[in-house]
Amino acid sequence: MYNRDREMHKATCADCKKECEVPFKPTEGRPVYCKDCFQKHRPAQRDRY
Repeated sequence: MYNRDREMHKATCADCKKECEVPFKPTEGRPVYCKDCFQKHRPAQRDRY
């Protein structure tokens, strides 16, 4: 799914304040979440059918 050679960027999670790495350059003023906190902020998945 992800390109293994993709450059990772260090970031601090906006919720738990843990340091994490993300596959994009964080934009100032926009929150970045670690893997665990991202799951909490994702919109609920709706059934496709």
